[in-house]
Amino acid sequence: MTFSDDELERYARHIVLREVGGAGQQKLKAASVLVIGAGGIGAPALLYLAAAGIGRLGIVDDDAVSLANLQRQVIHDAAAVGRPKTESAGRAIARLNPNVAVTAHALRLAAGNAAAILAGYDLVLDGSDNFATRYAVSDACFAAQVPLVTAAVGRFDAQLTTLAPHLPGPDGAPNPTYRCLYPAPPPEGTVPACEEAGVLGALTGVAGTLAAAEALKVILGIGEPLIGRLLLVDLLAMRFEEIAYRWDPANPLNGRGRR
Repeated sequence: MTFSDDELERYARHIVLREVGGAGQQKLKAASVLVIGAGGIGAPALLYLAAAGIGRLGIVDDDAVSLANLQRQVIHDAAAVGRPKTESAGRAIARLNPNVAVTAHALRLAAGNAAAILAGYDLVLDGSDNFATRYAVSDACFAAQVPLVTAAVGRFDAQLTTLAPHLPGPDGAPNPTYRCLYPAPPPEGTVPACEEAGVLGALTGVAGTLAAAEALKVILGIGEPLIGRLLLVDLLAMRFEEIAYRWDPANPLNGRGRR
């Protein structure tokens, strides 16, 4: 895979990185990443993945841009209000890096269509805002043996982890699944929606950028991904903490009694 003169100049700061280099940049160009949600987390993640030179980006979102989105969803602008988020995000990516191919999935991902949507992608980045979608995405990624970077935000806090349960862990046991971390969703009504609780706009930028960095690390095969580690971010205290978690033999995907 060769680069044009424009691409060589565009990715020069990557190519001089020993951990990336020309071979790593070729990996990025050959890669395809599916981003679930073109909202607060997905917006910065899409921009940085596109800037990094990911060859193909898929965008899943069934919503339209609203004025209330613009406080945090930086891939959209005022002229895009009322347009589908997939269309708005695709146009922004084309302006930023025309070398990136974009596939729009203007629909809501659910258990019934997740496998078909995921097909052909090398990695999934989930920035969805509800547990039903997160479980559907993580289950489908497990079945397709595709690594998943998943992020979520609260009012001033965020969390991030990387899942690769189709691969063995360093101790020989399987890597944990999303269901090892969260065996069941919280009771209905205990987690308020963003419209009710609010969210600091810059927080989603932090979460989305961290998620993009994780995705790039996994594709490049560098560093230590957050597999079996949940990164917690508290912007009010400006504190980053980490919780280790393990494979649960009782989980229904790759547990001993899997269904």
